[in-house]
Amino acid sequence: MTALLDMTLPQLKELMQSWGEPAFRAVQITQGLARGEAPCEIKNIPQSLRRRLEECPLGGAKIHKKLVSADGTRKYLFMLEDGNIVEGVLMRYNYGNTVCISTQVGCAMGCTFCASTLEGKVRDLMPGEMLSEVLCVNRDAVQSGIGKVTNIVLMGSGEPLDNMDNVVAFLHLVNAPEGINIGMRNISLSTCGLVDKIYALAELHLGITLSVSLHAPNDEIRRRTMPVARAYSMQQLLEAARHYIKATGRRVIFEYTLIKGINDSRENAAELAGRLRGMQCHVNLIALNKVDERQLDSAEPVKMSVFEKTLRQHNISCSVRKERGSDIAGACGQLRRRYLKEGEEST
Repeated sequence: MTALLDMTLPQLKELMQSWGEPAFRAVQITQGLARGEAPCEIKNIPQSLRRRLEECPLGGAKIHKKLVSADGTRKYLFMLEDGNIVEGVLMRYNYGNTVCISTQVGCAMGCTFCASTLEGKVRDLMPGEMLSEVLCVNRDAVQSGIGKVTNIVLMGSGEPLDNMDNVVAFLHLVNAPEGINIGMRNISLSTCGLVDKIYALAELHLGITLSVSLHAPNDEIRRRTMPVARAYSMQQLLEAARHYIKATGRRVIFEYTLIKGINDSRENAAELAGRLRGMQCHVNLIALNKVDERQLDSAEPVKMSVFEKTLRQHNISCSVRKERGSDIAGACGQLRRRYLKEGEEST
């Protein structure tokens, strides 16, 4: 049976019909699940229906551990029904609350600066599991008095476009008016650069923001840190980004992690600017979060400042992303990695 959280409203209506229940029960169930409630907590449906729903697979996640940073950032470990662990982050901004969620257990992309990929990919997340990450955080945020989740970034563990069908299904679930109803324009999807999937995503015209993990100004440097660059050249990737812009009317965000001695020089910045000239885009400059298993260090602050200034001199829109949650292993994959390592040491 399809898990409850994976079901669309029409699918739930079909289920209710097969059980002899009125169609409006599907709306009530969807609304209850959107509040982060388990079936037994949905009080406006009959107890007999609650019991029957409890016999169905939910397909969700539960908060296993929560850490709160001094800057207000909240880091979550989610336990899935099969015992796997994924993580997410809630970041508070003046424009709202943004949750960063995972789309896979682990990651197969192998980027050398990321902790998520150290154990490889275990499996894809189902649509309802991704939805449950959002619902769990939303319920926790509301109960904590900090307000609802308003924005979503698919930038946690995993490569979203490597799990594209489930991700697209999740986007429709989280956007459903009867559910949590977060607008597509408030959702960003980050990819390391699966070119064919970018073209496919553009043709769906969902209205989400595309973020591309670029992290280099040329193929030679990109191949040193990102295995995906051996499959797709920067020219192919940037052509795909331009196509996305043209097809959707949305600017593309390029993520650029500054790594000491690898991609952080003034010359690197000038080369990057030349490649992006004329493109409707923005560059997020990111300080590298140290991964113990990797021999990489973040660029020095003065280097980051020069890099940003050089891009601006070349009329490239850019900003330095403010570091958040560093005291609670806020970067992608770090907390899950620590959890897995502690588990190994205790056995």
